[in-house]
Amino acid sequence: MKKKVLFLCTGNSARSQMAEGLVNHDFAAGIEAYSAGTDPQGLNVFAVKVMSETGIDISRSTSDHISKYESEHFDYVITLCNDANKNCPVYFGGGKRLHVSFPDPARATGSEQEVLREFRRVRDEIRGRMNDYFKHELMPESKGE
Repeated sequence: MKKKVLFLCTGNSARSQMAEGLVNHDFAAGIEAYSAGTDPQGLNVFAVKVMSETGIDISRSTSDHISKYESEHFDYVITLCNDANKNCPVYFGGGKRLHVSFPDPARATGSEQEVLREFRRVRDEIRGRMNDYFKHELMPESKGE
């Protein structure tokens, strides 16, 4: 049975969307990931673009409010920004709660290339941290590798 993971961020526009896409791609056999926000702002076009560079299409993802999932059980609820960590209710199915903060790439300024560079950096940081975490936490058979 797959583990269920909910990624939370304030706007559910970039970090949580990228985390959902990455984890669903990288751990498709063992994890089913979702994302939501405390104040959803819609899917960020730069998040879609940098994810497509990795072969992951999140263009059909929706920016959902956490209330959509309030009656569901999650094995893990992971907040990706300090605001969501502070405002996240604890009723999500009694699963393990984790906070891993990443900078908000949607706040990046400069040229389009500079903004894309920041989105790529955050995407890659999320992927690295989530891969390390899930390989060790959720898939103990791979610990010795």
